[in-house]
Amino acid sequence: MNDINKNFAVNEEIREKEVRLISATGEMLGVKQTKEALKLAEEAELDLVMISPNAVPPVCKIMDLGKFIYEQSKKEKEARKKQKVISVKEIRVSPTIEEHDIGIKANNARKFLVDGDKVKITVRFRGREADYSYIGHRILENFISKLEEVSVVEKPAKLEGRNMILILAPKKA
Repeated sequence: MNDINKNFAVNEEIREKEVRLISATGEMLGVKQTKEALKLAEEAELDLVMISPNAVPPVCKIMDLGKFIYEQSKKEKEARKKQKVISVKEIRVSPTIEEHDIGIKANNARKFLVDGDKVKITVRFRGREADYSYIGHRILENFISKLEEVSVVEKPAKLEGRNMILILAPKKA
């Protein structure tokens, strides 16, 4: 909330000699001396807020600063509510995984995808298993076939060190 307040110079903080003034109703009052603008704001029992410091002369508006800050924070909160956070869920398998276990892991991945999360499937090779990377490809192709109605391949299977990684994203409706 305070970060909004720091962006604007208010009342006596305004050091400019002249400002372009906007009334509380949004009416343009023209270029005024800062002292005169402060006096007008005081008479209206409101604050003089510099809303555009880079303009020549700077633009100031007569408004209720507390109400303005409150409305800005409400807008920010509303914007945060509408954001969808997409997380990446990881499923790890080994090259020796059995068909039934792939089915169980695929069902878990399906739940993640339906919830809107991305799924990273990692086949971990240990020791000499890395020499048989085609097995990892076969496992990942099996995953893709089981999840093709709810997902799209975002990043195809690729060997990175001792891990083979595949990233699936949820299908757009």
